[in-house]
Amino acid sequence: MIQYIEKFVEHPAWPGRTAWVFALRTNAAALVALMAAFALNLQQSQWAMMTVFIVSQPIAGMVISKGLFRLAGTLIGALAAIGITAATGDIQWLFVVSIALWVALCTFAASMLRNPESYGAALAGYTAVIIALPAFGQSHLLVDVAYARCAEIMLGIVCAGIASRFFQPQLARTALVEGLENCIADLARYTSDAIAGGDSAQLKTAHRKLIADTQALAAMRAHARLEAPSLVTHGRHSRHTVGHLMSCLSIVNILVAHRVSSDETWRNLRDKLGKLLDVMADDFKPDATGPWLGKLDVFAAEIAELKSKPWGDDRIGMMARLTLLGEFIDSLKATLDGLSALGSRSQYIAGSRKPPALPVYRDHNTALVNAIRAIVATTLMTAYWMQTKHSDAAAAAIIVAVVCSLFASMPNPLQTSWGFFRGTLYAVPFAFILSQLVLPHFPGLFWFAVFIIPVLVPAAILMADPRHVGPATAFSINFIVFLKPHEKMAFEPAIFMETSLSVLIGVLIGILVFIVVLPKRPLVTVNRMMNALRTDIVRLCLRDRVPNASAFNSLAYDRINQLMPILQAMRETGETLMDDALSSVTLGAEIIRLRRLLLWGRLEHGIADRVSENLAQLAKIISLQTQDPGLVAEYVASARSLAADTAEVSDRPLVLQAAASLRLIAVMIEDHPSLALGMKPSESKKGFFRLPSL
Repeated sequence: MIQYIEKFVEHPAWPGRTAWVFALRTNAAALVALMAAFALNLQQSQWAMMTVFIVSQPIAGMVISKGLFRLAGTLIGALAAIGITAATGDIQWLFVVSIALWVALCTFAASMLRNPESYGAALAGYTAVIIALPAFGQSHLLVDVAYARCAEIMLGIVCAGIASRFFQPQLARTALVEGLENCIADLARYTSDAIAGGDSAQLKTAHRKLIADTQALAAMRAHARLEAPSLVTHGRHSRHTVGHLMSCLSIVNILVAHRVSSDETWRNLRDKLGKLLDVMADDFKPDATGPWLGKLDVFAAEIAELKSKPWGDDRIGMMARLTLLGEFIDSLKATLDGLSALGSRSQYIAGSRKPPALPVYRDHNTALVNAIRAIVATTLMTAYWMQTKHSDAAAAAIIVAVVCSLFASMPNPLQTSWGFFRGTLYAVPFAFILSQLVLPHFPGLFWFAVFIIPVLVPAAILMADPRHVGPATAFSINFIVFLKPHEKMAFEPAIFMETSLSVLIGVLIGILVFIVVLPKRPLVTVNRMMNALRTDIVRLCLRDRVPNASAFNSLAYDRINQLMPILQAMRETGETLMDDALSSVTLGAEIIRLRRLLLWGRLEHGIADRVSENLAQLAKIISLQTQDPGLVAEYVASARSLAADTAEVSDRPLVLQAAASLRLIAVMIEDHPSLALGMKPSESKKGFFRLPSL
């Protein structure tokens, strides 16, 4: 998602217009929310102002989605606080256990979901702590506190949403269209270089960027749906288009394995496609897809004609290449159709093809670890407050619940928490000077605005910069917390220091929890995701139901996208594992192709039985994670032999496709033996076996 925020935010030494618009819009909405809170005589008006900075994003759809889920999380958390307090009464230990279990449950849900749903789930957890903890023992105040909190947050959400949508808005739909345009151009350039045999290092970089960008597009569509009455259409357009884009990426991955051939017909076809894609990469516009669709139709007709012609010795390879090219052209055309419909807001007809599914990977183990951290931290801090009854302990307990719940689902929770601490620490001196030394002598909203705008406008500008968004957001919201804006500011340095120290200590304790309680182990995460990829391959081989190819691609690429930051830090070992992960996508695609041919009854009975047995043998080897290279070499040889026998039985195109799939599966297992052997990362070597190449 960050890639498409960056499209709207310049990174020169001096902030661009978009960053200034975002900063001024956010500050104006925050001041309006504060004035409205004063007018409504709400208990803690700073929450309305703070909410504006919490939900504000450079793109309007992101503000709306985050605001809606913040509101939903707040309401659920408030109801949970009321229910827990009513059920536990004055029994301290029961209250502590109940509130900790609730935070853990919400943290688990947040770790299983994705933004903005994840944010709403985390908020439901720590909102219950924010409301229930100060009101414990004073149940007559609970409903009033919950009502005030919901009203303050709703006010901030409304102000931020209206400002982002109607004051110089930057729309998620626009970001989505421009992101798709960039992805299509990058895909065209990558495909051209890949089939021509470009530099492998550059191809790897381009491929991984495309995976990350495609996943970001899938996330952005959730925000685009909330910007306009046509939200359902937008969501459908983007889902279909991103699904076809993933299919293109997967097909190119397979084409790379087929690019080497001495066949002159293939070389001419490959060069012709490369030239077409080079022009598309340099001169692609989303509002002019018609000419490209026409050129792709001509190319598809040429491929269909070639399929009916006899070839030389490598019939299997030629049929595989033509089939893959045809599938690539079809998916690219579907992507262009979807982009055109999304850009023009027209009705998108998916055609006879089943709409691509976009599932995501749910990491139950990580979610459980996050829940355990949350329950341990919340229990200890809440119990400590119960014993001491210090107000600063209550504030620290609340912050610990916030940190352990909200940041748990981040890719790097420790780094995110540290950035939050730095931003909070920076806010202390600014808030002290204004709240204790300046504003008590200049009462009134006018002077309040005069003095805080020079502080919050630069902070909001940094919030619009993805490089500084974490610390800048922490600075902004905690500056408001420490400031405690009231219509008449008072000189209360002792209270200020208690509040600021409580927050800082709470954040540090949250960081300590991430370090001490079940610390994150990258290798464990990598092994779990790699095993999940292997398990998918086994299921593809054995399950009666053949899955949707787009669903498999989406799930695999989602895992790979999560693996990339971890593997980049592992250097050479990470490179090997990334190659293995990417090869599993190719392997899965070819297994799905074979399973469909078996399901449709397109293979002769004897060959169909042998193909089924071969897939079962592959599933057995991967499931057992055998350490015997001889068994894997034996499987590779049998798959190649079966491919040759299949081609001898018939020269029908579908039979040749099956033979090509078997041969490519053999190549994938040959070049990536750790998929079958389950080797440790350091033992996995590409090209471990040296059987005949494709």
